[in-house]
Amino acid sequence: MCVSRDKSLLAAHRDCPSLGTIPNPTPKKRTVPTRETSLCANGFTLLEIMVALAIFSIAALAMVRLQGYSVRSTANLGDSGTAWQVARNVAVEILSNPAPPTLGDVQGEESNGGQNWRWTAKTSQTDDARLVRVDISVSGTGNAALRKAQLTIARPVEQ
Repeated sequence: MCVSRDKSLLAAHRDCPSLGTIPNPTPKKRTVPTRETSLCANGFTLLEIMVALAIFSIAALAMVRLQGYSVRSTANLGDSGTAWQVARNVAVEILSNPAPPTLGDVQGEESNGGQNWRWTAKTSQTDDARLVRVDISVSGTGNAALRKAQLTIARPVEQ
């Protein structure tokens, strides 16, 4: 204990480090709040909060629109990839068929990726009598109606 017989209790308390310090009994000088000190002491004004919320909401709306565009682009890319896959499948069928393709247009429909795809193969002669040119065009139906692919191949007449 920090108290000794010849010191008063108040003096003992001030000298004892474990009890902490006693606050100064002299009153603080009061200042009149000005505009600068009241803004710092009280935080943000309502106008500042409203401006900050408006800026945040505009940025959030832009992000939501960007995400919607990204989802649509991904779906369109998937449909375009499927159209190209259908065109390649038709080309493989034409190239692997032992019989030469007939000149003119041939049409068909395939189901791929859960959707129906219409294709047209237009066979024409080339300058080289040993080869024929086959132009394949594919278009989607339903939701993928705007997705198209075109592919041109050369096939030997005799295999």
